Amino acid sequence: MVNDFICMVINRDDIAKLTLKAGWAPAIAILGPRQCGKTTLAKVFGELQSNGFIYLDLESPTDKAKLTDAEAYFKVNKEKLVIIDEAQLMPEIFSILRSVIDSNRRNGRFLLLGSASPNLVQGVTESLAGRISFLELGPLKFQEIANSGYDWRAHWLKGGFPQAFLIENNFAWADWMAAFIKTYTERDFRLLFGVNLNSVAIAKLWQMLAYNQGNIWKAEMYANSLGVSAPTANRYFEFLEGAFLVHRLQAFTANTNKRMVKAPKVYVKDSGIVHYVNRIMDNDTLQSHPIIGASWEGYVIQQIYASRPEGIDMYYYRTQNGAEVDVVLVKANQPLACIEIKLSNAPTVSRGFYNCIDDLGTTKNYVITPSSDTYPIKNIWVCSLEYFLKKYLGEV
Repeated sequence: MVNDFICMVINRDDIAKLTLKAGWAPAIAILGPRQCGKTTLAKVFGELQSNGFIYLDLESPTDKAKLTDAEAYFKVNKEKLVIIDEAQLMPEIFSILRSVIDSNRRNGRFLLLGSASPNLVQGVTESLAGRISFLELGPLKFQEIANSGYDWRAHWLKGGFPQAFLIENNFAWADWMAAFIKTYTERDFRLLFGVNLNSVAIAKLWQMLAYNQGNIWKAEMYANSLGVSAPTANRYFEFLEGAFLVHRLQAFTANTNKRMVKAPKVYVKDSGIVHYVNRIMDNDTLQSHPIIGASWEGYVIQQIYASRPEGIDMYYYRTQNGAEVDVVLVKANQPLACIEIKLSNAPTVSRGFYNCIDDLGTTKNYVITPSSDTYPIKNIWVCSLEYFLKKYLGEV
């Protein structure tokens, strides 16, 4: 099995987070896009359990039938870890789990895997409050790739979906990406959210977001191109976001009297999808492509987002005068660090960046590059992405 091979060659650091959460929560929900490795992670965790585990895939009629009398099934298997994949496909299971957990409260008893945030979180919030912890799992992270001996440049080019990343042939990689996007738009959105979608329109929106990586979200502009209303464009974006495929980076507007840009910036989360849509299949093409700067920015933002400490939120900051910070790290509504993302390994620092630092009052400020040395410029550290993730992110 390819997923078992992936597990052997790339260690996912989320197993430690999952183990920690299972120490205090009866149920853990692992949320993330399809094909990101949720099932593999859950089964690896299951193999560590002394009493074994049971895996149920609710896309399988056979497995779904086993839960016809779910309470009886869970009672028979009360000593085992129960993994329920695509749990949002059976929303009635959440109220059953509540009574089962309350009758035999044992931590780390259930793993619920889901590819759709709104349905799963809503059902859990209503039924399992105080009984569940959440773990968002994305594609492979920079540090997981580096720790396993792989080149981060290949990670940036091909993205972090495990099966796609490990494909060496560029044309086979492109075929995987094409099938992934086609399956999502023609089948998965309908299955995950229970609605009939215009598959052509949502596929086009996904492509447009990849073409315009890191731009401000303007629903009217996208709606005009799609031939739909602005509310429909917003709805389609929410489906992409709810499936963990795109990321909305909100503007930070607190603690300042300046006139601010308030609309969010939007990013396709996986750099491989960005490159496939833009017909970029090798590093030479990427280096000469107009999207390279936006691609690098989106890649860095996703790596920081996936690796940031608990309780740290991410924003961008832009004044009406044009001064901007690519990322502001915030805790309890207080800015902690300003980050500028540069493609050059010999970056210059703009006056606008200094102005933003003065506005926000941050004492930890960084310029992140692909592979520069680490050195200070006044109150700013210039460093590579690898060094920032290893050294500085944990100190914020």
